[in-house]
Amino acid sequence: MIPPRFEYHSPRSLSEAVALLGKLGSEAKLLAGGHSLLPMMKLRFAQPEHLIDINRIPELRGIREDGGTVVIGAMTSESELINSPIVQARLPLLAEAAKMIADPQVRNRGTIGGDIAHGDPGNDHPALSIAIEASFVLEGPKGRRTVAADGFFLGTYMTLLQEDEVMCEIHAPAFVQGTGWAYEKLKRKTGDWATAGCAVVMRKSGDAVSHVRIALTNVAPSALRVEAAEAALLNQPFNAATVQAAADAAAAACDPAEDLRGDIEYKTAMAGEMVKRALNKAWALCS
Repeated sequence: MIPPRFEYHSPRSLSEAVALLGKLGSEAKLLAGGHSLLPMMKLRFAQPEHLIDINRIPELRGIREDGGTVVIGAMTSESELINSPIVQARLPLLAEAAKMIADPQVRNRGTIGGDIAHGDPGNDHPALSIAIEASFVLEGPKGRRTVAADGFFLGTYMTLLQEDEVMCEIHAPAFVQGTGWAYEKLKRKTGDWATAGCAVVMRKSGDAVSHVRIALTNVAPSALRVEAAEAALLNQPFNAATVQAAADAAAAACDPAEDLRGDIEYKTAMAGEMVKRALNKAWALCS
């Protein structure tokens, strides 16, 4: 299908993009990689009168370290995450998880900021950002603000990002030595959205779990942090019983939508299985 008519804008700076959003209001949409927005436009689920293409704004790209924080420009592509020495060394979970997203063509164009800002529960970066304790830098007419990933996702296609704001950067603390991590994703075929997914970041002290973050993909109206599952493990010995308790707590928190990937019971069961796989893999990487 062909999308409805729209006016195209191509700002060359962040300030210009913010000014356009402020001027055009709710009739405008930002265009990043376009893999979510353009299909919705073709199906007439989205009909913006203006598209603001932010691909030509260099300040929205790049990866750098700032002290103990990794700073990722919102327009950084999935391929750039995969190939970044900084991400590989300091946030390896993001580099490995990005390899599971779509295919090389999509990864060359799709951006981390677009994946997050879209608010799709099937996207991978929302749960990943919660697991790595990321925060997002947003800029609008009133200036910049920073919001935590945990709490940013409000529902399907709903986030704390306002209509007149641009996501500028993703900040995340670099993994300390000994951190274990994993992203387990059940999918129908290579590159597909998750039937259920689980991101885990973990540290240990002796035989006990000293830190753990667990977040789920595509089993609720938004990415889901499962604090009850974390509580089942924190300061407890890591064994089959505590892992099962965490998986049970995660399954109890799920609220998936039935679709072609499976019914509610199946998706819930698979969420529990992904939790177990991710926890075991993350624990094996702890040192």
